[in-house]
Amino acid sequence: MEKSIMGLTNALPLGGVASAQKIAFEEYNLDNGLHVILHHDPSAPVVITSVMYHVGSKDENPEKTGFAHFFEHLLFEGTKNIKRGEWFKIVTSNGGVNNANTSDDRTYYYEVFPSNNLELALWMESERLMHPIINQIGVDTQNGVIKEEKNSRYDNQPYGKILPIVKENMFESHPYRWSTIGSMEHLDTATLEDFKDFHKKFYIPNNAVLVVAGDFERNQAKEWIEKYFGPIEKGEVLKKQTFVEKPITQTIKATYQDPNIQIPMVVASYRTPSMKTRDARVLDFISSYLSDGRSSKLYKKVVDEKKIALQIGAVGFSQEDYGMYIIYGLPMGTHTAADLLNEIDEEIVKIQTNLISEKDYQKLQNQFENQYVDNNSNVEGIAENLAKYHLLYGDINLINTEIDLYHSISREEIREVAKKYLNPNQRLVLDYIPSIETVQN
Repeated sequence: MEKSIMGLTNALPLGGVASAQKIAFEEYNLDNGLHVILHHDPSAPVVITSVMYHVGSKDENPEKTGFAHFFEHLLFEGTKNIKRGEWFKIVTSNGGVNNANTSDDRTYYYEVFPSNNLELALWMESERLMHPIINQIGVDTQNGVIKEEKNSRYDNQPYGKILPIVKENMFESHPYRWSTIGSMEHLDTATLEDFKDFHKKFYIPNNAVLVVAGDFERNQAKEWIEKYFGPIEKGEVLKKQTFVEKPITQTIKATYQDPNIQIPMVVASYRTPSMKTRDARVLDFISSYLSDGRSSKLYKKVVDEKKIALQIGAVGFSQEDYGMYIIYGLPMGTHTAADLLNEIDEEIVKIQTNLISEKDYQKLQNQFENQYVDNNSNVEGIAENLAKYHLLYGDINLINTEIDLYHSISREEIREVAKKYLNPNQRLVLDYIPSIETVQN
């Protein structure tokens, strides 16, 4: 599911603890183009089987949005050999758990089973790829599920529309301009053939990566992978369109009224480069320095010391083509959104003008070192990272080397990147306020 503006944790609780040492893996391709990655970790008797497809909401027709997220749900409906409603029963009755999530860039499915059920997991994922049942009953059922999800997570949740509003104002031509959950009207008017066409185009072995991680016997795993995935036909080679956004050169101003809130929020959002760039990693440092937790510069200043905000924070959306750095705050008492923006800008100007202290720099290095270890501290996290670095970054070994990139970032780079991207004329300022009806009540 799509990330929340107020924060989201993706950690999975099961599995063994991995060493912070180099992550060993083997990778190869099947004849049909499916990329396979194996990571052996016998520290706990579990095995993770996952498939990541290179399809997200950015691959949708602007007039037919929400399809990628829709298939996240629909592909649990059943297959030629797994009856409708039986998927989760099979998983739980064999001691497993499973789930899926969708972003703008990819869709990810995974199962965690006791290690003696690897063959079952591989068969199920191959069934999802080879023999899905896409019929009107499943489409109608999941349409209702997704409408309920939209109501609970967006329409009726306080501050639930922040991300969709930010995205539609930050992007003009790129498909990032719509939310992952898409338009309910588009889903209502889509035909069964529309869904089948989308599936045929994107859910193919040569647009996916299969990861097996955990406690398994390597040769046996390879035999089963060939047995269950080898016969799947290769799909047509995808030709993905490239979308280029014009630079933001004037402050974008927007207002949105939310009937679910009573306290206004101000949002400042900056467009950032692809997560694959060095600048994106420098911006990760800047985000952490400014607004990551109670010890960050902004929190200590506007919440603890000056007491002009009830809350302040930020979320960075690192994505394949572009990213966003979104700072949000709740003004306190008689203080206004403009007051809060002034404080934010003062701290940004300090970074743009002066080098951060050696103490703060070392703190950032320690934070990212700990984050790197934590991200690879269990076999589930390793499985997802292996898939992500291969599919989205094109460099699977980043699982071992990305921390070196962060170590190489200098204080001078932090200053220069802040100058490059974090200027008032390069951002959206969103006044996210209570609706008139809410204020009157």
